[in-house]
Amino acid sequence: MLDQKQFLSAISQIADEKGIERERVIETIEMAIAAAYKREYGRRGQIVRAKLDSETGEMHFVQVKLVVEPSMLKTEEEIAAEEEEAAKRLAEAAEQKTSFRRRDEEDMFERLPEGEEERKIRFNPEKHILLEDAQKEKPDIAVGDEYVTPLETQSDFGRIAAQTAKQVIIQRIREAERDAVYAEYKGKEGELVSGVVQRVEGRATYVDLAKTVATLFPEEQIPGEHYRTGQRLRFLVLRVELTPKGPLILLSRAHPNVLRSLFALEVPEVASGAVEIKSIAREGGSRSKIAVSSKEEGVDPIGSCVGQRGTRVQTVIHEVGGEKIDIIEWSEDPAVFIAHALSPAKVLDATLYPNEHKAVVEVPPDQLSLAIGQKGQNVRLAAKLTGWKIDIKGAQLPPEASFTQEDALQTEGVADAQAEGASKEGVSEK
Repeated sequence: MLDQKQFLSAISQIADEKGIERERVIETIEMAIAAAYKREYGRRGQIVRAKLDSETGEMHFVQVKLVVEPSMLKTEEEIAAEEEEAAKRLAEAAEQKTSFRRRDEEDMFERLPEGEEERKIRFNPEKHILLEDAQKEKPDIAVGDEYVTPLETQSDFGRIAAQTAKQVIIQRIREAERDAVYAEYKGKEGELVSGVVQRVEGRATYVDLAKTVATLFPEEQIPGEHYRTGQRLRFLVLRVELTPKGPLILLSRAHPNVLRSLFALEVPEVASGAVEIKSIAREGGSRSKIAVSSKEEGVDPIGSCVGQRGTRVQTVIHEVGGEKIDIIEWSEDPAVFIAHALSPAKVLDATLYPNEHKAVVEVPPDQLSLAIGQKGQNVRLAAKLTGWKIDIKGAQLPPEASFTQEDALQTEGVADAQAEGASKEGVSEK
């Protein structure tokens, strides 16, 4: 005899362990028991539903019929013409190991697209009931309604019926578990998650997120970063897709929003909104620039992000493998913003050409190389950060001594990938 309390407790346990709603587990069990009942005690074409009383654990069974009228039914001639096709369908149905309530219910109707007349149906006394017969018991019932009658309660099912129920439960819970994982991580797109490197296959890395395994493709990895099995890291949930095999979760370590999320974790002022990260320019694994501004009077945006003795920014730097991070103050004035973006170089003057969205910046001769940066990186990141094309020239130096945005890409040793990223963000090629 089934212990009702243990049964209901087991349902709650399954729901908690699998992260599935309790109602979904109960629905799955109802479908499985209905399938087992139909196999053991039902008749072909019969639609059986089971209802579990969540308080007592008792199971009740009903048969469902669709209320129809004669005009909806196929004639004998139409039935005869479809016998061969119907025989094929029955043969295919006989090969199926499991019958599902939803599939049976879908077969009750054969509908054309919305707005068109319904197709005629083949009358089955186990599946349909004429309106005049249904109204003898239920006068208010109408065409298209469900005519429900109780069935004798059974609790003794044979081995095959029990296997059928088991298969239904396993399949449906697996589907519900996949749906729950997809819904959970779809809601986390753009957020940071913590995961453990499970394995590395070729250049792709697979990460265990506890409830599922996600993928970190090469283009979303920090250049030069090596991943070890068992290593715990933070990742950005870049995109979540639903595939026939289940949810596909794509991660990133190189996306600029990784830094945005890390600063939100480490800097309370960013999390509260007192300090806003306006823009980020990043060359993953090498160097980044972050523009910040204060939304509250008296709050120092740069100091908040750096932290006492640099503790906050150092925590972020450690999380991204030692990548250098410059924090600069954002300004509504493009000339001032560009000057800040070229830090640590000192800017003497910035002339803007709005039509070309270009700025010509003048710096002291001894700071020309500092403004340009190693392999043009400083000016390239400044262009990404501000969205302006930037030409740099030294004060009192001839024009040919200036450094243009094209030079930033042609500097020896700049990788093609960096050049492509720079051209998209304001440093164009010749």
